[in-house]
Amino acid sequence: MHVHLVAVGTRMPAWVEAGFSDYRKRLPREWRLQLHEIPLRRRGKTGEAMRLIEAEGQQMLSACPPGAHLVALDSRGQQWTTEALAQRLADWQQAGRDLAFLIGGPEGLAPACRQRAETCWSLSKLTFPHPLVRIIVAEQLYRAWSLLQGHPYHR
Repeated sequence: MHVHLVAVGTRMPAWVEAGFSDYRKRLPREWRLQLHEIPLRRRGKTGEAMRLIEAEGQQMLSACPPGAHLVALDSRGQQWTTEALAQRLADWQQAGRDLAFLIGGPEGLAPACRQRAETCWSLSKLTFPHPLVRIIVAEQLYRAWSLLQGHPYHR
């Protein structure tokens, strides 16, 4: 199973790249966490933000491998414990499909991404900056994988 993180935004601060890279290295090779960055389109003052978000969303969907199970990161999604995430990952892995986690930009995900996603996941009722979400998702994938391997939860 390959895991893809499709995220709006490029040129992340060094701490974001370091945090994401650290957890990506910890995951097993067969999960191959790959990052696909979609450039954040320049917002003007003309109120064209929705059109730009839709264009970013189309780029995100194009970056997803065909047949992948799409998971939208959205505040309206379900919240899971790490144990529940681990069980979902085990089920998805057994289904034999790639996974693609979709992380929107500052205004969130394009409606087309939410509509195409088979699963909608909310990390928290709190609002996180979109660069930080990359690290949280990578860490939770690593923690869930660790649980599936029989490692203690709080290690």
